[in-house]
Amino acid sequence: MSNNNPRVYLVGAGPGDPDLLTLKAHRLMNQADVIVYDRLVSQAIIDLIPHGTQRIYVGKAPGKHHMGQDEINQLLVKLANTSRKIVRLKGGDPYIFGRGSEEAQFLVQHGIDFEYVPGITAASACSAYAGIPLTHRGIARSVRFITGHCRADQPLELNWNSLADKQTTLVFYMGIASLPQLRTELIKAGLDASTPAAAVENGTTSVQRRCISTLDKIGEAIEAMSIQSPALIIIGDVVSFADELNWFTPQSETSNEIVPQAVKN
Repeated sequence: MSNNNPRVYLVGAGPGDPDLLTLKAHRLMNQADVIVYDRLVSQAIIDLIPHGTQRIYVGKAPGKHHMGQDEINQLLVKLANTSRKIVRLKGGDPYIFGRGSEEAQFLVQHGIDFEYVPGITAASACSAYAGIPLTHRGIARSVRFITGHCRADQPLELNWNSLADKQTTLVFYMGIASLPQLRTELIKAGLDASTPAAAVENGTTSVQRRCISTLDKIGEAIEAMSIQSPALIIIGDVVSFADELNWFTPQSETSNEIVPQAVKN
């Protein structure tokens, strides 16, 4: 990998299954001198990094940041100026709720070239691995990706009326903590309380778990299963396909899925 000018590769690692890495992502990982990686990059993907490659963990979890975003930005600039091959490895797709564009901006502002390598985002992969198509003719004509994360524990400020569309699939990233507000506001805005809803924990990995319920009961179902982050929340009639199209069997799967009778096809 030639690096005559300082350059950082912003690489999407996908949702967790190493088989979902792009060929380009895998090639760059093999060629890198240094890989700066996030919490959401799965261990199976970390294990693909060649021995001898420097690894720098900069993971962030709710309320617990190993390194703040400003520090990460500065680190990337510092590393780029060492003339080594730098890969910034981020879970999913760096430009979808991954702050990849913020890091790219910082690099540009400091005269550092960057190259962006898309990754499969959690919404499309985790839903598919849970048997849920995001769109379906006659049922869901659009899909919306929404962050369920709010700053400083403040309530989410979303256009709930526009979200409460029966023919739109809603996918909330990082939505576990704000689920009570999501449920209340969507029902208040007119979305039927019996709308199918799901949570997918550690999607596409050997420890994936899915929780299938309805909008009014998804909170209790998640609590009963102790679903934890990272988890994706999917709301919409397409969730009703979860049994019929359920093709993926995680290695650790048990019989503790919660599937209310009302949601089954």
